[in-house]
Amino acid sequence: MTRYFHGGVVGLKPGDLVTPHQPAVVDDCPICVARAKGDTYTDEHGRTVDPPTGRPDRVYITTDREYARFYASKVWLGDLYVVEPVGELQESTEDPFPTWTCEAARVLSVYSRAVRLTPGQRRTLSHRWARADMASALEALAAGR
Repeated sequence: MTRYFHGGVVGLKPGDLVTPHQPAVVDDCPICVARAKGDTYTDEHGRTVDPPTGRPDRVYITTDREYARFYASKVWLGDLYVVEPVGELQESTEDPFPTWTCEAARVLSVYSRAVRLTPGQRRTLSHRWARADMASALEALAAGR
């Protein structure tokens, strides 16, 4: 059986549903404001930062626990859950890690509460992310895209 994770919403219990929701907006956060508008924030160096989700009507789940942990850490005291998809499961092409979307996700268990990434966890994920982005770029180049 495949084990799926979801990181984010605070305080859910086994049996609860994770459902699509609007992105959280923190006052004076330009990235948050852009995401809430459906725009992508571009920093002073021209790099895009955390583009809005392509499917705001669906819930994202992953088999990569550390990737889900990252999303849990983005929410103030966010939680990491083991979940099962509810409804049709569709593969997502937005992320460099294995992700899917579904109508909702049922919490099977709470993996970790109040997630915060350590500097070491952030570095490790950053290196993995860079490698995954490079692999995607090389794949697209080889395919002539």
